Parts: sequence; structure tokens; C-alpha cells
Amino acid sequence: MSSSSRDSDSLVLAVPPRFHFWRTVFSHGWCSLPPFSYDPGSHTLSRVFSVAGNRSVFALLRAGNRSVIVKPADPHLLTPAMKKELATQARTCLRLDDDITEFYRTAARIPQYRWIVAAGAGRLLRAPSVFEDAVKTICTTNCTWELTTLMVHNLVDALGHIDTLGKHRSFPSPESIAGATEMFMRSEIKSGYRSPFLVEFAERVAAGTLDVEAWRHSPLSTEDLVTAMRDVKGIGPYAAGNLLKLVGRYDELALDSWVRSKYYELHHRGRKVKDATIEQAYAPYGKWRGLLFWLEMTRDWHDEKFRV
Repeated sequence: MSSSSRDSDSLVLAVPPRFHFWRTVFSHGWCSLPPFSYDPGSHTLSRVFSVAGNRSVFALLRAGNRSVIVKPADPHLLTPAMKKELATQARTCLRLDDDITEFYRTAARIPQYRWIVAAGAGRLLRAPSVFEDAVKTICTTNCTWELTTLMVHNLVDALGHIDTLGKHRSFPSPESIAGATEMFMRSEIKSGYRSPFLVEFAERVAAGTLDVEAWRHSPLSTEDLVTAMRDVKGIGPYAAGNLLKLVGRYDELALDSWVRSKYYELHHRGRKVKDATIEQAYAPYGKWRGLLFWLEMTRDWHDEKFRV
């Protein structure tokens, strides 16, 4: 598959069979956390990408004819190498190179999951870097979504690099967060108990003593990869389970209060059951159980709230 082609202003990314742009964008909450944003009115997802080190580029993404169109705000400021890097990062975010053929075969064999294949669901939006995904995941723990949103907005506004338009900021680099103090994180970012964890994590990544980007292609078993993730302070079982999905592992359900409540509603008329009961129900689906579980729990996001 060709990674991209372009006219004078835009990059045109080839997409795999069954790819659905909005099902991917709305696969979870990342689309509303900067430097992502979305506009159903113009049918676009926007993102500030960091290319060529720390050059921040604002771009609009939209569905094309069997493609995704990526339009950078200032294409004349980008070299061919920068455009290639921008295309690669956009493909990474939308999971265009993830081979989920086996997942679709699995879903097609299970009557209650055949809608997934027909809808082209299954790709979960992610950041260009594991570092960003990990920081955002830490910011989802033990708090409301409103607080998560506040923390991420504050991180981007305070520590991100300004884009070529002078209007938007990128996600902070590891060096930017590593250079912050715990007091700054608590007072300006509002990250509370996570503050020393985020600074220490960024310091390890910036120093090169922790290669989190390798997690996407790690030869480790899922169990060992979870152990590596949990070596980062602030990443517990729930956070590791969600982060696994963003690196392409779907072995874990990543149970929290919201998905538990949704499961009770869908399968037990609201009656609570033990986590072991939920785990047992999805165990037959093997390495795809976490993805099937997540798509089942969030189906109404697509069918009702996020119809575009």
C-alpha cells in the first residue's frame, strides 16, 4: 500500500479495506484532547504535529474517496521530508497500517459482533508517540474526564511548542515536561499527585533510559509488557490495560467504574457482578477480547451520540 501521495497543498493517504474515518476518530476520548480537536460541522479532525524535531505544524484531516486527506496549514513551509514525516504520523494516529484482518474474521464469526465488521470499527485513535499516549493515560487515572481534559489542556498551553501559524501548540516533548518542577505541575497543570510521576517519567524518556516508543513493536509477552509499563509510576493495572490497546495489544479488558457500569447495564440489567465474571465472559475471544469488549461498551457512542 502506498503510504501517501499529494497535490500542491494536501497529502492523500491510502486507507485499508473497511476503514471508517469517524469510527476511528470517535473510538475513545483522545479526539477531544489537545493537540487533537474535531469539528463535525466541517467534518474534520485537527492536530498539531511535531516534525523535524520541534517544528509544530497544524493540519486538518478529513475522509476522502477511499483515502484520508491531510491538509497542513502552511504547506509551503514544509520540506518534502517534513511532509513525509507528517504523513507517517497521521497514518500512525489513525492506525492505517495496523493489520486487523484476523480481528474482523473473529468478529464475523460471532453474531453479536458482526456489526463491527460492517461498520469498519476497530481502529483506536492514538497519538504519534507512545510518550503522549502514556502521559494522557496517566491523566485519566482516579479522576473525572473533566479533570483529565483540564490537565491535558494545561500541559499543551504551558509546555507545548507554538505552531507555524502562531495559534496552536503541540503536545509537550519529554524534555519540556522534564524541565518542569513538581510545584509547577501541581500549581499550573493541576496534575495533583501525578505531578512527580509525570516529571520522573519525562526525565527517564528524555535521558534515554526508558524507550517507551519501543512498546509498539516490543517482542515481550503481554504479561511482561504490562510489567514494563507498570514500572512507570502512575501506570497501574487500569492504565496499563488501556495503554496496551494503543500499542496494539488487546489482551486486557482494562476495567474501570464506567465500563463496569456499562457491562452491568448491557448484560445484567444493572446488577453488579464480580470482575472475574466479566473476564470469564470474554476469555473465549483470546487476544482480541479487550477490543471486542471496548467496542461493545462504546457502540452507542457511534450509533447515537457521534453520528456524523
